[in-house]
Formats: sequence, C-alpha cells, structure tokens
Amino acid sequence: MTLLDSTTWTGKIHSTRWTEGSDGTITVREPATGETLGAVGAASREDVLAASRAAAAAQKDWAARPPRERAAVLRRAGRLFEEHAEEIRSWIVSETGAIPPKGGLEAKIAADECHEAAALPTHPHGEVLATDEDRWSQARRRPAGVVSVIAPFNFPLILSIRSVAPALALGNAVLLKPDPRTSVSGGVVLARIFEEAGLPEGLLHLLPGGRETGAAVVEAPEARVVAFTGSTEAGRSIGETCARLLKRPHLELGGNNAMIVLPEADLDRAVSAAAFGSFMHQGQICMTTGRHLVHEDIHDDYLERLAAKADGLPVGDPAREQVALGPIIDENQLKRVDSIVQETVLHGGRVVAGGTHEGPFYRPTVLTDLTEESPAWAQEIFGPVAPVMRFRTEEEAIALANGSAYGLSASILGDVGAAMRIADQLASGKIHINEQTVSDEAYAPFGGVGDSGNGSRVGGAAANIESFTELQWLTLRPEIAQYPF
Repeated sequence: MTLLDSTTWTGKIHSTRWTEGSDGTITVREPATGETLGAVGAASREDVLAASRAAAAAQKDWAARPPRERAAVLRRAGRLFEEHAEEIRSWIVSETGAIPPKGGLEAKIAADECHEAAALPTHPHGEVLATDEDRWSQARRRPAGVVSVIAPFNFPLILSIRSVAPALALGNAVLLKPDPRTSVSGGVVLARIFEEAGLPEGLLHLLPGGRETGAAVVEAPEARVVAFTGSTEAGRSIGETCARLLKRPHLELGGNNAMIVLPEADLDRAVSAAAFGSFMHQGQICMTTGRHLVHEDIHDDYLERLAAKADGLPVGDPAREQVALGPIIDENQLKRVDSIVQETVLHGGRVVAGGTHEGPFYRPTVLTDLTEESPAWAQEIFGPVAPVMRFRTEEEAIALANGSAYGLSASILGDVGAAMRIADQLASGKIHINEQTVSDEAYAPFGGVGDSGNGSRVGGAAANIESFTELQWLTLRPEIAQYPF
C-alpha cells in the first residue's frame, strides 16, 4: 500500500482515527483538466469541537514525554517525507497545477522542516533571571496547548508543515484545516506521514472544510494559538476573532512585493530573476514579484528582454508536458487575474507580453505605462503578471517600493553598496539583495509587516519557540518565605 492509498482517506477526516466527516465530502479536482482526483471528508463544526477536546486531552501526555521521544517522531517524519517524495510530488503537481520541480521543492522543504523541528525539544527553553529576593528566578517556555493551523492552496504542504512540525515538536496538539482545493497535499499527506512516524493518537487532527470549518477551528475553546496563512481580508477577520477570544494569532498574509533594479545590474541575470519572481507557480505566491522598479537608464532594455522572456515560456498541463507555467488554481482566480489586467489597460496601461489565456492557462504577462493607481500596480494580483515602472533616483525607488500597504518581501538587484543603503529604508519582513523576492528556508524567520501580517511567526528556533509556547515565570526558595501577615 502506498502512503496516499485512497482507500485510507477517501471521504474521511482524521481525528484520532480516520472517520467519515459529518458534513459530507469535498471533491478534489485537477485544475489543469477539471478531472476528479478524489474526495476527502468535510468536517462540521461539531467535528472540530470534538477534535479540539480530544487534542487538549492528548496534548498533556505528549508535553510530558521526554524530549528525545518527540524529537524521534519528527526525525522519522522527515525521513518519510524523503522516502515518499516522488509520490508526494506527483500529488502536488496534479492537485495544485505546479510544475514538477515546485512539487519536489515542497517535499524537500517538508523534510527540512521536520528535521529542523526535531532539534526544538532539546533547545534551551528558558533563562535564569536576576532577582532582589532570596530565591531563584526563572523564565521558562511551556507548550501553548492546542494550535490551530489554517493553510492555503498555493504551497499547501510547506505552508502546513512549517507550523505543524514545530508546534508538535514543542509539545502541542494541532488542528489542521487545509484549503479545500488542496486537502490532500496540504492535509492528507501530513496526517499519513505523522501516522506512519508514530505520532500518538489525538495530536494531529485533519479537518478539511470551508469557511464554517475555518471559523470553528479558530473559535474552538481549547485552541490557544491560531497560525493562518492566506489573504489579508481573511487574516483581519481571524485577527479580530482572536482578539475577542484572547487567543494569539500568527498571520502571514498577502504581498505586493517590489524588485528594485539598479542601473549597474547585469540585465540578463536581472531579467531571469524577474521572470522567476513573477511567473513561478503562475504568480500564485505571497512573495511573488508584483512590482518591478527599474532605473530609467536600463528601463527600455529591461522591458524588452522581460517581454521576450515571457513570450518564450511554455504554458500548459505540468502533469503531462514539460512547461514553465501550469494552470491558475480555479476559474474565480483566473477571472480575477484577467480583470485586473484588463482594468489596468483601461486606466492607460499597456500589455507588452501575454494578457491572454486559453482555458485555465494564463500567459505570463508584462505591463508598462503604469501609475501608482493602476490596478496591477496597486493590488496583489496572485497571477503571472509583471508590472514594470521606471525610477530616476534612489529616493524615488524607496518611495515607490514603500508606497504599498503590504510589506512582505523585497528585492534589490545591482550594486551592493547602493542596495545596502536602500535596504535600510525599506519596510519589509524580508529583503534579498541580488536575488528575487521568492525565498524561504526552514532555518530563517518568515513574516511581513503592514497588510502582510503581524511579523515573523515561523522559521528558525527563536521564532518557532516564541510562537508555539507560552512564557512562564517560576521562582524557587530553599524554604517557605516569611510574610508579615
């Protein structure tokens, strides 16, 4: 039996065991063809609340386990991701419309996340504090308890595992709600991996569903932390709910990321980086390069070369042919991408490459003659669109880059000295010099500012420990203190 044998999970959720969801099933479709790939169970609000209670009960024993036991489960999970990488890659390609290298990257990073998380149980979890009293004073980290994880469709495995793995490693239980369009890659895969890795029952609950399920996962009384990756609109709503219920939200939201191309930049390499940043996975990445700021001395050559690059990229079904771009995830998103491009043209923008689609396959698109009010410049598109604008001075480039409500990722290509001066003045959670905007590692903090979220909440030991534990003050005296009462 393969890891993802459909007889295990068809029509089911995973809550302590594989069982039918109370809200029917969710059909999983291949975006390139519309064909049915399978069906998972749909979790009702009652399913979520029961799972939350079970998670809270199981979590206490898990938190009390020796660190080596929790670390061993995470190491086994990492090895299983490596052993089943090809099967997982195939599912990601079919379910998300990704090209095979992107599917392979998700499987690799999932393994990396587990191996990195395996070090967390034995990482220092506190410090000795100064005190004026006759006692020892300590601050120690304790598991938060139950963590809710809500993941999107675009990188469903990575954007689930990067919260699930550290949360489990640090002694928590997890309620996982994947995007209903990618419930296998972002949900079933994790449930099966940790099942095979020997994670005790009741610690990881797979709860596919729509908005009602997502609301229940946030509102479940036992859930103390909510890790959400998705749109800014949905993130605001979740943040408001968490504030009312006194929960901690970790929000990784949208982006409209700027790439600044300085006059000394190698044009061929800059265009290659720009095409990757804007067109990788059809631009359906929160870190996608959404705004190209190009110095006036090289603007025209850059625009011409980027348009030629876009025109030369093959688009099609990545499961059946060798292409650079696959399909847009669904018809609603396709219509949104196309409407932003067409509205931009109506506002005076000009299409120099792409701007068309056949079925779900949108051509890589390059736009110019834009203003800061142009829809394609002002909005997060989440499609393969590269809006290009010229600048004259460093100060102008900084103002344009910071002229967005988002602040997730930024890129500066060219002279390092100038790039360093600019980087110090950019409002962004991540800045990459002489790289494009799309980059992530299990060992590095990840997050944004402004409309892109509430800071780095995952990635690396420091961010993960802070996110998925609570800080507790502990004092110790050699004998009971004397008091004046």
